Amino acid sequence: MSSTATTAGARSHARAQEGTVVETMPTVPAARTTSPLPDQVASSDVVWSERIAGGGYGHRVLERGTHLRLTDLTGDACASVLLHSATSPWERLNVADTVKVQWQVYSGTGQLLLSDQARVLASLVDDTSGHHDAVFGTTTQAANAARYGDGSPQGPTPAGRELFVLGATKNGLGRRDLPGCVSFFQGVRVDEAGRGVWQGSAGAGASVTLRLEMPAILLLANTAHPLDPRQEFTSGPLDVLAWRGAPTAPDDDLWSASPEGRRAFENTLDHLKGRGLA
Repeated sequence: MSSTATTAGARSHARAQEGTVVETMPTVPAARTTSPLPDQVASSDVVWSERIAGGGYGHRVLERGTHLRLTDLTGDACASVLLHSATSPWERLNVADTVKVQWQVYSGTGQLLLSDQARVLASLVDDTSGHHDAVFGTTTQAANAARYGDGSPQGPTPAGRELFVLGATKNGLGRRDLPGCVSFFQGVRVDEAGRGVWQGSAGAGASVTLRLEMPAILLLANTAHPLDPRQEFTSGPLDVLAWRGAPTAPDDDLWSASPEGRRAFENTLDHLKGRGLA
């Protein structure tokens, strides 16, 4: 008879797992993280530590000023990101405005992730990868089923949109609340004919750090990029680390880096002051 065939046996087995490494589970409490901490960040400041397996997803409500570092551990992660205002979740990431307003389609340090209300949800404050995509979004169940034979979230080749649906549902959102996303670690460039050309990753260990400029619901889907030409579904683990910090202030160089960015920050601060959040 299996050791888990009885309630007592199942309980003993479950309790024996405490402290073991589970690739898709967060570290609780987050201060126990084994991820390397940035200089000047104490373990007591860490609010989220998780390793998301390839084909997995994550979600968290984060306060204004929180810094979020994503690390591609093997060179095969693709971190697709969505943001919704935590106080007014109908306000959400608008990738089209993000690239249009800033006159730049390629993500990198200094990029602002703008909402559909012309406010800054997050800013990209550090990037050691440079291989990202703000155009082609993530995979769909139909496309993955046609390519790999399955696109369900519990299957071996999950689609990013279906993973987003799971994270959204756990935050009171649904499929209709999911706009286009920005993706990190698998680069795409647009050629002269307007076609997306997959660039792959910068290699293992590359990271990006986002700074939350508004309280936000953050959704993560870590799955193969839709333009990845490799025949086999390929998706590696993603390390997630978030810690308390301060939002961008008017004396920060990023605030005044461009007229468009300055107006977006002013819109954001004006909104937050009206809600008693700044």
